[in-house]
Amino acid sequence: MVLHGRLLYAWLPLLVVLLQAFHGRFAEGSCRNNNGGCGKNALCSENRKTSAIKCTCKTGYTNTGSAVHVVCKDSCTIKNGGCGPHATCSHHAKTNAVQCTKKAGHTNTRSASEDIRTVNIRANAMWARNGMTIAGGNGLGGATNQLSYPFGLFVADDQTVVIADFGNHRIMQRKNGDTTNEQVVAGGNGAGNGLHQLFGPTDVLIDKETDSLIICDWGNQRVVRWSRRSGTTQGEILIANIYCYGLAMDEQGNLYVSNYVKDEVRRYKLGDNIGTLVAGGNGYGCGAGSALNQLNWPTYLFVDRQQNVYVSEWVNHRVMKWNKDATAGIVVAGGQGAGCALTQLNGPLGLFVDTLGTVYVADEFNHRVMRWTHGATQGTVVVGGNGPGAGVNQLNDPAGLSFDRHGNLYVAEYGNQRAQRFSIEKGC
Repeated sequence: MVLHGRLLYAWLPLLVVLLQAFHGRFAEGSCRNNNGGCGKNALCSENRKTSAIKCTCKTGYTNTGSAVHVVCKDSCTIKNGGCGPHATCSHHAKTNAVQCTKKAGHTNTRSASEDIRTVNIRANAMWARNGMTIAGGNGLGGATNQLSYPFGLFVADDQTVVIADFGNHRIMQRKNGDTTNEQVVAGGNGAGNGLHQLFGPTDVLIDKETDSLIICDWGNQRVVRWSRRSGTTQGEILIANIYCYGLAMDEQGNLYVSNYVKDEVRRYKLGDNIGTLVAGGNGYGCGAGSALNQLNWPTYLFVDRQQNVYVSEWVNHRVMKWNKDATAGIVVAGGQGAGCALTQLNGPLGLFVDTLGTVYVADEFNHRVMRWTHGATQGTVVVGGNGPGAGVNQLNDPAGLSFDRHGNLYVAEYGNQRAQRFSIEKGC
């Protein structure tokens, strides 16, 4: 009986796979029959457990019906595709993704991204030592007042915060002043590769020009866009087959993506799936053996108004600055091996640079946020640094980092399943 039981358990995974494959053939058959009734502009899928048909609009189309009765119309025919009154909405020839082009006689006078590059922070600024939890903090879980390993974090002009909720495969949003639970604004339909799903998102930003979220869908090796319009139930793929980790956008609307497998950062124009190399791409080195033209496991990014690219190198424990069109980078923080001294970082992640060129970085394994002024050889602790813990003056594995336009600091901690805000102290 013991041997028989062991054989049964040994074969059980294979039996599950075979049953899923067998059931999947029926699902294919249902969707093959008149596309499951979904219409020519929609994709048909079937829930293997319930056999329910699900229709999702193809890239470049928007559902104007309901979740039950899906009606897919050309996105450009609905509020100009979100392009604004002074832009023309069209579709990319290969991907059919919506692309916005400014009309003749009009100039884009605002940043394409809501990334706040012009935040002015005093050189001697201080922040409250005690943070205030603005999202999560109620233990690991999937409820709307919980987070599961939050990573990237982004703060919009109006202080709306969006968080890449990695373990829950969703993007959460908290509006400024909202005392209710956070809202799911992308994903939240379990881990998967459907257009209505995410799989372990690591970063997110807001594209103001199209009023949409740009998401690094880490587990699906793709970058996707989700409209912020009410009723959006799925996203569209912008870049496929990429080992993305971090995202940034410049004022011209170019998207920057770090690739932690190829150890490089590329800049993409909308509709471009190849991109232009802007940092790394020369193999990887480790520690003291890493050359200035190399990266090793690049994670989060920041791009300033001159299109200089800042990169957190997780394995080399440093932050690099790559000036526009440069062939090598400059160490602007860390680079002295892993450690807890003020000259060192240990697993740098979230990144922000103010108008003075001061670098702020989430120092993951030192459980602190560090500030490195321009040209400095060592940093100072801004918040945290009191050991790992759940106290209001502590951080536990900080990952995401951002500022609002007033200079308040926001940190996502995957060790505490929360996001905190540290208020900037008023100057004299």
